[in-house]
Amino acid sequence: MTTNKITLTLEDAKKIAAGAEAEAKRNNWPVVIAIVDDGGHLLYLQRLDDTQYGSVNVSIEKARAAIAFRRPTKIWEEHISEGRLRYLNLPGTLPIEGGLPITVGNQFVGAIGVSGVRSFEDAQIAQAGINALF
Repeated sequence: MTTNKITLTLEDAKKIAAGAEAEAKRNNWPVVIAIVDDGGHLLYLQRLDDTQYGSVNVSIEKARAAIAFRRPTKIWEEHISEGRLRYLNLPGTLPIEGGLPITVGNQFVGAIGVSGVRSFEDAQIAQAGINALF
């Protein structure tokens, strides 16, 4: 049996990044935007001016965690804040909001990770990026 697999293209990643960048600039937030495919491989990375370099790897790991487990990274942040510390040892997770999976129809095609400002602001930027795709 075969299925029709939808893939995230570089052009798609650029649209998502442009939407995220617009939201970040509208709020004057310096961030790094990372977009990965459904296997967690980096498709696109953008570091806005004056963003700390530490956010580069954080944004990539947020995106990878979001696609690896097919859920927003906020989920693990909530689990940790509720005292469920066992999630700290779950390989591939990052318990910091700002990583969101990207779906087309019912297929997971990739994820976006944003880092540089407060985690809920990172998530706001990531969601604006996803919204720009559609």
